[in-house]
Amino acid sequence: MHIYEVLRRPIVTEKTTRQSDELNQYTFEVDRRSNKHLVKEAVETAFNVKVEGVRIVTMPARKKRYGRRVVTSESVRKKAVVTLAEGNRIQFFEGV
Repeated sequence: MHIYEVLRRPIVTEKTTRQSDELNQYTFEVDRRSNKHLVKEAVETAFNVKVEGVRIVTMPARKKRYGRRVVTSESVRKKAVVTLAEGNRIQFFEGV
C-alpha cells in the first residue's frame, strides 16, 4: 500500500480539537487495511513530525434511516488517534 493511501481525511470535531490543543493528539480516518506502523510512517512523511504513539479504532457499521421505510447502512470505518512528540504540531489543524 502506498504511503499516501493510508490517510483518508482528518476528523475535526469538538473532541478532536480539544485533544489537539491539550494533548497534542490528532485524529484521522484511515484505510481499513492499514496498521499502526503504516499510519505512523504516513503521518511522519506527510507532515514532517515525530510520532510517539498511534491508537487505532475500528468503527462498526451503522444503520441509517431516511423516512419510514428506507434503511441504508454505512460501511465499517477505521480511525487512528496519533500522539505527536512534545514541540511538534501539524499546521494543517491550526486555526480550524
